[in-house]
Amino acid sequence: MPAATLHRPADRIVLLGLGALVAALILLVAIFPPRLSDGPAGGSIFQPELVPAVAEHDGQNVIYVMKHEVTVAEWNRCHAEGGCALELRTRAKQDAGTTPATGLSYLDVSEYLAWINARSDGGYRLPRVAEWEHLAAPVLPEEPDPIFTDPDLTWASTYLLGEQKSRALRPQGSYATTPDGIVDMDGNVWEWTQDCYAGASGASTSRCPAYFVAGEHLAAVPFLVRDPARGGCAVGSPPAHLGLRLVRDTPL
Repeated sequence: MPAATLHRPADRIVLLGLGALVAALILLVAIFPPRLSDGPAGGSIFQPELVPAVAEHDGQNVIYVMKHEVTVAEWNRCHAEGGCALELRTRAKQDAGTTPATGLSYLDVSEYLAWINARSDGGYRLPRVAEWEHLAAPVLPEEPDPIFTDPDLTWASTYLLGEQKSRALRPQGSYATTPDGIVDMDGNVWEWTQDCYAGASGASTSRCPAYFVAGEHLAAVPFLVRDPARGGCAVGSPPAHLGLRLVRDTPL
């Protein structure tokens, strides 16, 4: 029996439909390339979108910064693979793919760092306070003159004068973008830094009791605290949410 030929209009419609579908898929791949790569363990890992940025006033130190904060979906992949003990959940109508991961202690963040560095070529770290402040400066409001001049009362001035944003957690892209292309540094999610706050006790930084988080202002938060609004802030007014944004010293 000779091979069937396609002459009917319906056949041409099917072929045209398949051709359009293939073309659309090729276009989607070209516009939104997969951000998965092979990690050292042989599996794949989500590589966050990074932007180069100058992290010092002298313009010499270029680092590579996550464009967005780590999301719930990214965090839960760490949990699913056994790297992070904490599993995060979103509220109704929140998209895990665009909702920042929050409610994270420094210990939690350390687990995520260990996981992503093990499942990639490594190099991810938390920013230093000086780096974070320099990166965020273009989108943060100018600080008003303090109410109290006593250094021991700096936290009180910050609390009384600071703009109090809504605690409602908003999706990525809801706030400003810096000239470097970094998103939401002026939002209501404070981001952990690697800088230790030893306090008046002068505790050893090798066993640091608290770390600085950066947002509308700096605050020092004990390393086990996930929600500083419930009385867990060592210094400064309590941040609304605790999340993270990673940086690298080298490009991907």
